[in-house]
Amino acid sequence: MNSEQTPRINSTMLENFINRTIRMVGKVLELRGETATVDSAGSALIHMASNTHWAIGHYVEVVAKVQQDLSLKVLMSLDLGTDVDMNAYEALVDANHKFKEIFYDQ
Repeated sequence: MNSEQTPRINSTMLENFINRTIRMVGKVLELRGETATVDSAGSALIHMASNTHWAIGHYVEVVAKVQQDLSLKVLMSLDLGTDVDMNAYEALVDANHKFKEIFYDQ
């Protein structure tokens, strides 16, 4: 089985993953048409699919491709609701990159 790797990141790491598929959790700050601003240790602009239904104040997990302008093009997303421990997520991101050989190829 050959599945695409999706390293977990936050918005501070976007420039290291241009043209790659990633996984990110963040809080929806703003919705405007088919774009959203999400906070994940900083703001990220996300281009949503037309059938996406997010709510401001909710946390979402996205699998997305990082664009040249550091925005994200969503491939898949999941609304996680309003109760997410972002400190735990940041610890997971740190572990994901500290032990990257376990999680993804460099």
